[in-house]
Amino acid sequence: MMLQYERFFLDNGLELIVHEDQSSKMAVFNLLYKVGSKNESPGKTGLAHFFEHLMFGSSANVKVFDRELERVGGNCNAFTSPDITNYYMTLPASNLETAFWLESDRMLQLTLNDKTIETQRKVVLEEYKQRYLNQPYGDVWHHLRDLAYEVHPYRWPTIGKSPEDIEGYTKEDVWEFYKKNYAPNNAILVVGGAVKAKEVLALAEKWFGPIPKATLAPHLIPMENEQQEKRQRAVHYPVPTDALYKTFKMPAKGEDGFLEADLISDLLGFGKSSILEQRLVKNGKYFASAGAYIMGSNDPGLLIFSGKMEKGVKAHEAEKALDEVLADFLSKEISDESLEKIKNQGRAMKTYESIQLTNRVMNLAFYANLGHPDLYWKEYEKKSSIESSQIKNWANKLLDETQSSTLYYQSNQV
Repeated sequence: MMLQYERFFLDNGLELIVHEDQSSKMAVFNLLYKVGSKNESPGKTGLAHFFEHLMFGSSANVKVFDRELERVGGNCNAFTSPDITNYYMTLPASNLETAFWLESDRMLQLTLNDKTIETQRKVVLEEYKQRYLNQPYGDVWHHLRDLAYEVHPYRWPTIGKSPEDIEGYTKEDVWEFYKKNYAPNNAILVVGGAVKAKEVLALAEKWFGPIPKATLAPHLIPMENEQQEKRQRAVHYPVPTDALYKTFKMPAKGEDGFLEADLISDLLGFGKSSILEQRLVKNGKYFASAGAYIMGSNDPGLLIFSGKMEKGVKAHEAEKALDEVLADFLSKEISDESLEKIKNQGRAMKTYESIQLTNRVMNLAFYANLGHPDLYWKEYEKKSSIESSQIKNWANKLLDETQSSTLYYQSNQV
């Protein structure tokens, strides 16, 4: 079933999408900014995520963002990815205008004084320590991204390449990033729930219409050259067991081969009946857990195989077992039955996903950012019609050792 929506563009470039659903009394307000960690510069990494924190501080007319929203029965959250920053709130539809007031105020006049910047700098540095440096396997993606990418900004994680980068932001860096990216012509607003499109458009014109557009200088993102040889890196940490991460380059979202790569990861690594689970975990002696997934990124990404080893097993030994399974997968035909099973799981997830208003609203935003909201359904239809021979062709193209980057995350505990 197609999602019903109406789409508008304000004079200042803000894209507005309205999805009416009168079955609930709630509304979801989702503002996507087309800025993620890939829009940062070396030495100043982590700024998009830093702004995710700054945006929940204060703005010219709002002392404490959360408090004003809670007053009208709402709640909010946000996340940063390499490609976007996404802010969303749920509130009673009757109080929708509060969301417009709060979100437009921080787009136009966020408080960026020294005190606010320093407070959030401390918070982010603490998060860095807790989640990435002092957590077992916490810095895996620091190593993996740095190994798999040489020039593309996917080579650093969204939190930032290092704490030193975060410590080094000047007030000018912060202001410049804000002025460049937090503007109506760099955003997509999706409102869904017990709302009327005409009324939402009027609110958007009232609150966002007067905000001037930014001069968006094209951020030229360097693309990777084709990888020609296998890359490897071993790191040693006091973790309980070795872990293995093996990645292969894959196409970007929306490109040929992306959906096939997604299905390859599902066939090999999705759920308890998957090939990796059966061969490596249940009936193997090296892996305590194993799985496969894709990055799903807007620029060419990674197809990832990962697992934790049984105690005492070395990551290099485990890789041989994984390679055997991959070679076996490439040497055999994919049965229609196993493909249909994966597609059925995908359909079930899609149906489950569409029950939640928040998911519907977010998906409209994500696919509008890729070019058009309808791509959500076009992608799904395309994926449903992919045949096993197409998957096989792409598997042979993608699962090539010269395209791989392997991280051996080794335990140095005795």
